[in-house]
Amino acid sequence: MSSLFRSLPSVDACLRWLEESFPSTPHSVLLECSRALLDELREDIRSGRVTDEAALSPSAVKPRLEALVARKDRPRLRRVINGAGVVVHTNLGRSVLAKEAQEAVRIAASGYSNLEFDLETGERGSRISLVEELLCSLTGAEAALVVNNNAAAVLLMLDTLCKGGEVLLSRGQLVEIGGSFRIPDVMERSGATLREVGTTNRTHLADYERALSENTRAVLWVHPSNYRIIGFHSSVPANELADFAHAHQLPMLEDLGSGSLMDFSRWGLHDEPTVPEVLRQGTDVVTFSGDKVLGGPQAGIIVGLKVYVDQMKKNQLLRALRCDKLTLAALEATLRLYRDPETARKAIPTVRRMSMDPAELRRRAEKLAALLSRELDGLAVCSLRDDFSRVGGGSFPEQGMPTTLVCVHPAKGSATHLKMRLLSTEPPVVGRLEGPYFQLDPRTMEDDDFADASRALKEALLRED
Repeated sequence: MSSLFRSLPSVDACLRWLEESFPSTPHSVLLECSRALLDELREDIRSGRVTDEAALSPSAVKPRLEALVARKDRPRLRRVINGAGVVVHTNLGRSVLAKEAQEAVRIAASGYSNLEFDLETGERGSRISLVEELLCSLTGAEAALVVNNNAAAVLLMLDTLCKGGEVLLSRGQLVEIGGSFRIPDVMERSGATLREVGTTNRTHLADYERALSENTRAVLWVHPSNYRIIGFHSSVPANELADFAHAHQLPMLEDLGSGSLMDFSRWGLHDEPTVPEVLRQGTDVVTFSGDKVLGGPQAGIIVGLKVYVDQMKKNQLLRALRCDKLTLAALEATLRLYRDPETARKAIPTVRRMSMDPAELRRRAEKLAALLSRELDGLAVCSLRDDFSRVGGGSFPEQGMPTTLVCVHPAKGSATHLKMRLLSTEPPVVGRLEGPYFQLDPRTMEDDDFADASRALKEALLRED
């Protein structure tokens, strides 16, 4: 064991090797990696995992050291190929921005901008004005406001309009969505008091009538996201609830969650109202996300009557919740695409992927399978299978979109093992597991992803752990 310890390279030797391979990496990172690997090798010697001096030679140590530096020095936020078929994949960053939005972010990030500067008067302006006119035009609202996400939008709305009073909400809408976002908890933080109405599965207008009091500040409707009650249930339609609220001089508020500006029923996705439809039903203020079905950046969008939105603009909480210039740049560019629905369908990746034709997906799956069959010859067998993609983000939860999956059956090892190996390739590849197959859905992959996915799969299948 003593001779093995003496065979270990010195820290200085490790640094010399690394400085040749990584000339732009900070010395502190190279030093940290060198010491970490040497500590690992010492432990390998003590435990008996290393018994041969050959394992400590420069030819054996240098590749391990370089791989360690490469892992340490790469960004934590990285590109991932989404082959899972979930369009708005929360864990993978939700919506992919349109090229126009990407360019808008680049321009906003690369120099000064008129974020809060009025180019007509030369005086201080409002960042809200950058997108308010577009939002009003696209939704039919009188006024609009943007904050950093929909949870913030709900918080600001309730804090402004309902603080110190009660908010009527059906028990069937007391939902918790991803990340432990609970409507009752947000309401408590806003200073408003929740008044539960009806039962979990059935709520009637009379229940709202009985819950009214002098402390009632608003009626709230919450989109159930992925939660659904099936069977013996009923609720008050939003338009009737709005009439009820207005009859009692109360605002009708709605947390729409994943709000859409486009009707997807022509592509087989039903029962999700658009933001303009919700406003036409009589809702006074609607909040929704910018990075879900809308296909833009993370943002919480508030639209509705000017009398209520203007109150929110004066709330001091807004400063803590406002968006930065990059978000506003991406959102404006995305909204501009919606001025022509067909342009939006083609240019916004989320909308394009949700509206893809099954025949087109079949052709793309055949193209990907052919490429993989050539690259993975002998390593895996590829086949096709009809299945369904998902929208994700809490939208259209019970509705699948027909697709064709590419199924990869490894010749050696399991599909589960392959899935884990693909998490450490460059770029990582995420897909589905079913039985002996690792599956890729072309709906959430661009054509440029095919070659990278093929290379990553080959690397993962050839790797010896």
